[in-house]
Amino acid sequence: MWTCPATRIFVPGSTGSKGCRASSRLRKRRSGSERVPAMADVVDRPQAAPAETITPVDASSIWHPGEIALQETVGVRRVMERQGAQVIRDHLIDQHRLFFPLLPAIVIGAVDQNGDVWATVREGQEGFLSVPDSKTLALDVTADDQDPAEAGLLDGCAVGLLGIQLGTRRRNRLNGIVRDRGVSGFSVSVRESYGNCPQYIQLRNYAFATTPIGVKPSRQETNSLSEVHRALISASDTFFVASYVDRGDCRQGDVSHRGGKPGFVRIDRDGSLTVPDFAGNLYFNTLGNILLSGRAGLCFPDFESGALLQITGRAEVLLDSPEVALFQGAERLWRVYPERVIYRPGALALRWMKVEGGESPNSLMTGSWDDVRDQTEAGQHAASWRRFRVSHRVQESATVSSFFLQPVDGGTLLRHHAGQYLPIRVQMGDGDDRASAIRNYTICAAPSDGCYRISVKREGSVSSFLHDRGDVGAIIEARAPAGEFGLQQESSKPSVLVAAGIGITPMIAMLRHRLFERQRTRRAARTWLFYSSRSLQERPFDAELGAILANAGDWLQVVRLLSDSRDAVEGKDYDIKGRLTAATIKDILPSLACDFYLCGPSGFMQDMYAHIPQVNR
Repeated sequence: MWTCPATRIFVPGSTGSKGCRASSRLRKRRSGSERVPAMADVVDRPQAAPAETITPVDASSIWHPGEIALQETVGVRRVMERQGAQVIRDHLIDQHRLFFPLLPAIVIGAVDQNGDVWATVREGQEGFLSVPDSKTLALDVTADDQDPAEAGLLDGCAVGLLGIQLGTRRRNRLNGIVRDRGVSGFSVSVRESYGNCPQYIQLRNYAFATTPIGVKPSRQETNSLSEVHRALISASDTFFVASYVDRGDCRQGDVSHRGGKPGFVRIDRDGSLTVPDFAGNLYFNTLGNILLSGRAGLCFPDFESGALLQITGRAEVLLDSPEVALFQGAERLWRVYPERVIYRPGALALRWMKVEGGESPNSLMTGSWDDVRDQTEAGQHAASWRRFRVSHRVQESATVSSFFLQPVDGGTLLRHHAGQYLPIRVQMGDGDDRASAIRNYTICAAPSDGCYRISVKREGSVSSFLHDRGDVGAIIEARAPAGEFGLQQESSKPSVLVAAGIGITPMIAMLRHRLFERQRTRRAARTWLFYSSRSLQERPFDAELGAILANAGDWLQVVRLLSDSRDAVEGKDYDIKGRLTAATIKDILPSLACDFYLCGPSGFMQDMYAHIPQVNR
């Protein structure tokens, strides 16, 4: 039966696997931009060594071992080998040559003679940045002895530069070598140049409060964070991070932007700073550098006052922290231990004003450290029964009703994984005949939906009790979500969801989650849903599934089957008449290794589990 090692089969209550291939004739039904249908619509420090060598960029040298190691953790090393060769250049393209002279400021990452890494911001009137040729960026900036990064801006030093337009979310990066350092500026010989995506950038407009060139206030230096520093960090939705790596006799500098909801950088009890790493371009420039050098420099601008908070210290990448799963949108964490902290009031003449409604959509899809705290506290009571109230009820079909549950205590919902079930307990009967009954029902909602929804078919005593007594306001007890059934997040294989009858409930949760994750990460594995139902009247979630499909792109195809097609129109209400078989799946799927997820009546699951591995014969 195990005829195809590439095929894996997952079923509720099992983490085992089998696997499959097959060929396609199904048309695609899709439209519109991607949007997750809302539930409301349903309802020792190294010493500095100036880098003198500029090497050409080619496919064999683009990524260093730190970047590659992190790319391998998410299975994209080969993809990034190809992509890096296409997008990372050893010169400024015409678009970037036009872009940099428009900027009123530039972010710089530099390493001083002691090996401290600093991020800073330098400013000037439009045109203070110029591009004499495609290999050079010139900066008309006077030396600033109050800026700790100044010590790393000497001839031959490696630097990273970031040009960013906060008003348009455009940003482009380059790294190179400082040349021609003089009193009024310097130039940078380009080593690598590339664009960045616009994610996690809060829109801001700018104005100069004073003349950019002037006497700067004295800096304030400590080795720990003061209350002023803590307040700035806690309110920040933006900061910049500088890092570096030594590649043989060549140092490579870098600086990048980080954004999130205000307070997304946590100040820990020991004064360290913990940062969630959200979905990005998978280059891992910053974290790859930190992985190898163990150093980083942070710069928090106070956009309203022009102050800069600059921090340098030891840094580390945290791949296996349990807090990753609790922080929505976090894919890993990283941490900085401040060793030198410099606060420069009035360092900048620029003032930046938030644009109303200019929050980054990507940031809005992330969580917060408050959520992590609440989830941790809720998890301490996972084994206890908790009272929930039915807040909403929806008739999904002639035989299926959905019950939306909210905690009576008003506390935090423990976040579930798509595909998990909710153990519930109800009190059935009256008086002396009153008895408790416990059942498990799939949570038919994505973790991002922020609610528990159980969708129940009327069959059996507890299910019938819910249909008869589960009106709005009814009390149901529940424990923490449980179960291992769900999408294998580490897998890059296409997913095939195979459902019959009420077995559609975990698939709806998985599809809602995948659609949300597609918006957040801009990535989604190819997915098919095969959905078999007895009749149109008994089939739930038609409108919801249609909305999911309409908001999905090419990554999703749905095949609907009806055993009884009376009162149903082919092409509109269903795609295939009859029962779902492994042969049907073979006829429709392309020849790809797949992960199969099965849910439905026991006979259906046994048949599929037995026959799907044979479709390659």
